[in-house]
Amino acid sequence: MNRSELASRIDHTVLGPETTTADVRDVLDAARANGMNACIPPYAVAEAADYAPDVTLATVIGFPHGQNASGVKRREGVRAWKAGADELDVVINVGRLKAGEDDVVRAELAELVAAVPIPVKVIIETALLTDAEKRRACEAAVAADAAMVKTSTGFADGGATVADVELMSEYLPVKASGGIGSYDDAMAMIDAGAERIGASSGVAILEGAPE
Repeated sequence: MNRSELASRIDHTVLGPETTTADVRDVLDAARANGMNACIPPYAVAEAADYAPDVTLATVIGFPHGQNASGVKRREGVRAWKAGADELDVVINVGRLKAGEDDVVRAELAELVAAVPIPVKVIIETALLTDAEKRRACEAAVAADAAMVKTSTGFADGGATVADVELMSEYLPVKASGGIGSYDDAMAMIDAGAERIGASSGVAILEGAPE
């Protein structure tokens, strides 16, 4: 896959707890210069939409632990959309899933999906789940009419794996995120079925790609 083809599949990301406005602008500059998307904190969406209106903006909801009340996630998602976000990446409530409360997980996701006219990606945090739980999380995302499932927040031990991407791609398009730092890493995920790559190393990934 050449550089321009890969670039449109990368969400160049900055989501750390110390992220500044300057950090967000750096990511937006890199995304715009290289044809990537950007994934940024919710507080920065309105300014980012003004600063880089030509960059597809994703932001995160219920991040990083997914434990916000359902109504809070919905309001956060609506606010982000109205501020200029093009896509939302929402973290499931892992505790609810592990407790067997799949209907609650599904209903929470469906409430957000129904509240916004933009794609919602569901972060299932694979490092915390068994394979059976990963399947149940994906089933909840399908039932909620989500657009994609995403492997990881990057804040739990472990990140995207080929095996997880293969499993998740049985249900919905996959965004592989967490620990992807090179072109070879990215291509391994794409070969496994990932449609999108989330990474803070977007520029480094592209530097390894053929022209």
